[in-house]
Amino acid sequence: MDYAEIWAEAWTAGVMAGIACRPEPMVVGQYNGDKLTIIDVVNEGPCGFAWIKIRPGNGKMARWLKAQDKGHKGYTGGWDVSVHDFGQSLERKSAAARAMADVLCKHGIDATSDSRMD
Repeated sequence: MDYAEIWAEAWTAGVMAGIACRPEPMVVGQYNGDKLTIIDVVNEGPCGFAWIKIRPGNGKMARWLKAQDKGHKGYTGGWDVSVHDFGQSLERKSAAARAMADVLCKHGIDATSDSRMD
């Protein structure tokens, strides 16, 4: 397998999914009794992180990513690669991670996506 080509395909799919994603705007407000005062509207939705987990963490794809200085050993095992595109948008980053994991799985690589709100 040509891991560079697989990674390029996965990364491209991730970028396209992140661009196509339309996050639901997040309204930041404050209640004073029953009255809501809107302070701000964050058009990109909530802030957060997303990543791809590749298992096993010492498998061929994980070793290739490590040699390219992409990712790090996952806290729960495997090899994690964070999505650094799309600023702080949790929804865009999550869409990108899902698309990337789908491409990797299509090529027989055990990959999942995960995310968390900041």
